[in-house]
Amino acid sequence: MKMTTAQALIKFLNQQFIEFEGNENRMFKGISTIYGHGNVLGLGQALEENPGDLEVYQGRNEQGMAHAATAFAKQNRRRQLIACASSVGPGSANMITAAATASTNQIPLLLLPGDTFASRQPDPVLQQVEQLHDHTLTTNDAFRPVSKYWDRISRPEQLMTAMINAMRVLTNPADTGAVTVSLPQDVQGEAYDFPEYFFKKRVHRVKRLEPDQTEVDEAVNIIKLKKKPFIVCGGGVRYSEAGEVLATLAEQFQIPWAETQAGKSSLANTHPLNLGGLGVTGNAAGNELARQADVVIGIGTRFSDFTTASKQLFQQESVDFVTINISEYHAGKFDATKIVADAKEGIKSLADSLEEAGYKSSYNGEIEAAQQQWKEELNRLYETEFYTEGFAPEIAGHLDEELEEYRDVLNSSLTQTAVLGKINHSVENDAIVVGAAGSLPGDMQRMWISKQPGTYHMEYGYSCMGYEIAGALGAKMAEPNKEVYAMVGDGSYLMLHSELVTSIQENKKINVMLFDNVGFGCINNLQMGNGQRSFGTEFRKRNPQTGKLDGELHKIDFAKSAEAYGAKTYKVYTMEQLEEALIDAKKQAVSTLIDMKVLPKTMTGDYASWWHVGVAETSGNSAVQEAYLDKEKQLESARKY
Repeated sequence: MKMTTAQALIKFLNQQFIEFEGNENRMFKGISTIYGHGNVLGLGQALEENPGDLEVYQGRNEQGMAHAATAFAKQNRRRQLIACASSVGPGSANMITAAATASTNQIPLLLLPGDTFASRQPDPVLQQVEQLHDHTLTTNDAFRPVSKYWDRISRPEQLMTAMINAMRVLTNPADTGAVTVSLPQDVQGEAYDFPEYFFKKRVHRVKRLEPDQTEVDEAVNIIKLKKKPFIVCGGGVRYSEAGEVLATLAEQFQIPWAETQAGKSSLANTHPLNLGGLGVTGNAAGNELARQADVVIGIGTRFSDFTTASKQLFQQESVDFVTINISEYHAGKFDATKIVADAKEGIKSLADSLEEAGYKSSYNGEIEAAQQQWKEELNRLYETEFYTEGFAPEIAGHLDEELEEYRDVLNSSLTQTAVLGKINHSVENDAIVVGAAGSLPGDMQRMWISKQPGTYHMEYGYSCMGYEIAGALGAKMAEPNKEVYAMVGDGSYLMLHSELVTSIQENKKINVMLFDNVGFGCINNLQMGNGQRSFGTEFRKRNPQTGKLDGELHKIDFAKSAEAYGAKTYKVYTMEQLEEALIDAKKQAVSTLIDMKVLPKTMTGDYASWWHVGVAETSGNSAVQEAYLDKEKQLESARKY
């Protein structure tokens, strides 16, 4: 069948299906594109002439559209995808950050960037980066370290093996991520006589990996000698749809669990054994019981530094580690006794064997006490208000007069914790909340009460600023009947919010909850918490007297800019205005933006956790010297690997 490389690619994508437990659906819902000279006459021609069942979406920023595709796959539990196509050069380079985000989070993402001419006839073509030492290098080679599979189609017939390998990686739950297939613009239009069998229907069956009983027995032999087991619920629990069996295991043997950012909303936060967040962004209940645990059972987690508080969280001297993970690599972390298996199947096998062993934990009121103490603290955070006298911000750092400056400039006394509590209480039980970066992920992991499974969508593997709004669009495309809320700070919003326009174009309503504290507040906290003065993290104008960025605060009317895009917008300075905006936003058919002015230092602090960051070993600032000594002291109690 003679057709161009691009036409063959589109025909092939139309013939890919995913089956999971008897349910079959098309693997690709569509392709998101931004056209340029590197793809408009190749892939663009193929999609215009015969897209098959693929919907074509028009992105606004290549990074943004790829984030939306990542979020779409994540919300679909990796069982349906949107491919992304760009032109050569800057269009391709814009997607590199999104590729890294997808690979870090193990979310399948197919990227189809245009590339320079395989023939080299017009070299250097517009937007080509020339490397004198290696003429085979192009912008797209930068995708290699952030892709789980990478290929370049220099001849049309190479498309066949490339795409078969691409499907292999995209459907591998143990090691999926970004797949980059580079398409030189001349090759996209070149024709080849492709065999019919290349276009046969392919059903990629995602199977549950069964555990090896020997591995299960080894895990049970460790657990049955322990009194205070503790479960870490990771993203693998959500993708495996293992929340209910996890709850059954926990109830049967009286084992508490805490959630990673990816694992949150595997089950509702209201379960009495669900302690909530863990680690650096965790709460007091989860972190306290984690320190007491004598065996940690990590399920579907990759044990990131935030989850383990830089390997310092689990302090019980005789603590052992057991893991259930479909990835042998992640299962082997902490020198764990590993069960390499699908989370759901691994949990069920572990429960059966623990029952045979007659196991029961030895908790005696500690779980209930920790839960109650955290509930009281959570209520305090919900009710925190600003007072001119006697107000103590959650995070130290600003002088009283500086807080007054923020209050006067923002014309607001809103605290971030109270605002977040109001939103949590106001949104629908099945609403999806999306976040990624700044202080909000910490506040949300601690404070957000997920009332139904699959409603908490946090990209925190890469914590990519700018994911939030694009991610909300992707989540809405995955579940169009649910309200979706993008929880975003002013820093992330300014970095990337262009897919808000796409949401309006596609009639996919999202609600942008914009927390404006006039700066990169999270990093300002980190900076000042380690002895430095505020430097380059607040949004201040350059001061003509000092020549530095320490002038007046730079106010932005975000509502006005979003209104120009066509969104319904609200300006919020009081809790009453916030409540009214939330009620009215639910009535809208178009995307909304609620511009909330919140005071800095009113997000949550840490709860008995530590994060290892680089602190200057030498400094003329005594506070930095103290921070360095404290870091060295903390390292003494952290695991080395």
